[in-house]
Amino acid sequence: MATTRIMPLHCGKGRTVGKAISDIIDYVKNPEKTDHGRLITSHGCNSQIADAEFLFAKQQYIKKTGRVRGEDDVIAYHLRQSFVPGEITPEEANRLGCELARRFTKGNHAFIVCTHIDKAHIHNHIIWTATTLECDRKFRNFWGSTKAVRRLNDTICIENGYSIVENPKGHGKSYDKWLGDQAKPSHRELLRIAIDNALAQKPDDLDALLQLLKDAGYEIKSGKQLSFRCAGQKRFLRMDTLGEGYMIDDLLAVLKGEKTHTPRKRKTVTQEKPRLQLAIDIQAKLQEGKGAGYARFASVFNLKQMAQAMNYIQEHNIEYDELAEKVSSATARYNALAAQIKAAEKRMGEIDVLRKHIINYSKTHDVYVTYRKSGYSKKFFAEHEAEIILHKAAKKAFDELGVSKIPTKKSLDTEYAQLLTEKKTAYGEYRQAREEMKELSIIKHNIDKLLGRQEQEKSEKKQEQERR
Repeated sequence: MATTRIMPLHCGKGRTVGKAISDIIDYVKNPEKTDHGRLITSHGCNSQIADAEFLFAKQQYIKKTGRVRGEDDVIAYHLRQSFVPGEITPEEANRLGCELARRFTKGNHAFIVCTHIDKAHIHNHIIWTATTLECDRKFRNFWGSTKAVRRLNDTICIENGYSIVENPKGHGKSYDKWLGDQAKPSHRELLRIAIDNALAQKPDDLDALLQLLKDAGYEIKSGKQLSFRCAGQKRFLRMDTLGEGYMIDDLLAVLKGEKTHTPRKRKTVTQEKPRLQLAIDIQAKLQEGKGAGYARFASVFNLKQMAQAMNYIQEHNIEYDELAEKVSSATARYNALAAQIKAAEKRMGEIDVLRKHIINYSKTHDVYVTYRKSGYSKKFFAEHEAEIILHKAAKKAFDELGVSKIPTKKSLDTEYAQLLTEKKTAYGEYRQAREEMKELSIIKHNIDKLLGRQEQEKSEKKQEQERR
């Protein structure tokens, strides 16, 4: 389950554009929060000098369009994406953050995704520049963008097998409380059920129907609209708020035999199939300080998990050796698909960096030549600091990637599109392989515990260590 929040970043009073950008990027790139920079990913820019690149893009936009705003100018957007504790790994959260940023900006804006792991819940900070990669337009924060981000985020979570908050209400309720409310029928739902029961008794007219509702404990108030109130209810409910099939015209048509009444189906929260989980090592937990109550709970829990494992064995009619072979096969397939996806993502990242540096190298070439001819003048450097930094970064990137001949942007775009298609195809298989591997591994683990194989293997390892 992931939640999102989008925030525009303004210059504000007493801050330059460069200062405003560097402040927020320095915060989200905090090494202590991002595992020393390992959980930082960028698109269309170099994460190490993202603030300089964002500033340069802003300057290019002003040169191209001549549009200059004041302190209310939006220079970048900050999107925070939070995940429920224990549901996702930091690496997977970072990948989903990149997917959300890329799809929401349509790949037209440079962005940086920083995954923070300093809190109980893993969360992403996504910063994208308001200026497009071509520096000719700006991101339009349209009306309802927050809802659009939430819908896209939910879609990505569902595609990757993570939970979402369905039909969120803006009343500050927690998800647990909201879910608990759904289990209790509302007063309107109870009134609809009472009307269904009354109509099932075939009343002759409206008066007879109302009398049946009075007998069911409802107080009726007439006026422009009929209103009803049951015991314990503070306010009357008007009939025209009950929805289709329960309006006065609908009921009169049913009583006259002109229409058939269909009771409204109540929306219920479906219970998910119990997940397979690893059996608990009770002795280890007792040594950690757990008490007798926990031991009783763990014993029942283990029995349920082992029963599910045995049911799987019987349903699929397989022996233990076949199960072990299935686990090995599923693990090998999962690892192969994971390696394929990682290789594609690595190359796509290199292409992203190359494309941006090729553009920067071309844009800043003339400035750098003039800087070199000036004898590396400090004054010239101060006037063109952003362009010179970008040019040096581009040259350094080419050297690190071993690029002797700079490729064309068109060839890189073609290769990137092909890799993206291959990655999407492989990822569908990857998710299936991951679930299959997890399920089979848990079943084998629980069967091993049931048969005492784990204790035997531990004993053999201990004896081997003692011999050594």
